[in-house]
Amino acid sequence: MLGDILLINDKHRKAAEVIIEKIISLNRPKILVCISGESGSGKSELSHCIGKSLVRNYKIPTKIIHSDNYYTTHPQIRNQLRVERGLDSVGINEIDWKRLISNVKDFLDNKISQMPCVDLVPDEVDMLTTDFSKIRVLIVDGLYAINLPSDIKVFIDLTYHETKLAQAKRGKENTDDLRWKILEQEHKNVLSLKENANIIINKDYSVTCLEP
Repeated sequence: MLGDILLINDKHRKAAEVIIEKIISLNRPKILVCISGESGSGKSELSHCIGKSLVRNYKIPTKIIHSDNYYTTHPQIRNQLRVERGLDSVGINEIDWKRLISNVKDFLDNKISQMPCVDLVPDEVDMLTTDFSKIRVLIVDGLYAINLPSDIKVFIDLTYHETKLAQAKRGKENTDDLRWKILEQEHKNVLSLKENANIIINKDYSVTCLEP
């Protein structure tokens, strides 16, 4: 998302290098990497470190997509609608999977694609155009990103209880009672996807690869 705040440190860089080794070992013309975790767990920071290093150090053209851009409801009215529909509506079904899968397919098919992008300053949704014929690695990060079929599925094993400080520093949303209730619903949905992962980022940000 445009205007997002990243707090990158050594733990993100070290974890990124382990994942990069896995990416390079695949030796495929197109590689899809998905990264999931709860709010404040470092998804955007990890994605940035992986993408930046792949481009600068390994000369591998890489693109990052944030699945937070793919909510079916406009950011300005999302929480209002959640309250109206009941907080049980918060979760994986809020994402426009049809559009996201279509953009991923464009990447795999080397097509030019238009993608939504939330600008956090005006809180509006813009459209960005990307020529995927120039991209070899696509990283999709977001709460539920590893729901997508992908080559590498990374799960950051930190709960919102453990990332409160990071959330406060980022200042993306007010941490009122409604926000904590939403985080609890997201927690349940994100945790249900952990079994899909083939790479786990542990609480200390060490990396466990579940597949050779």
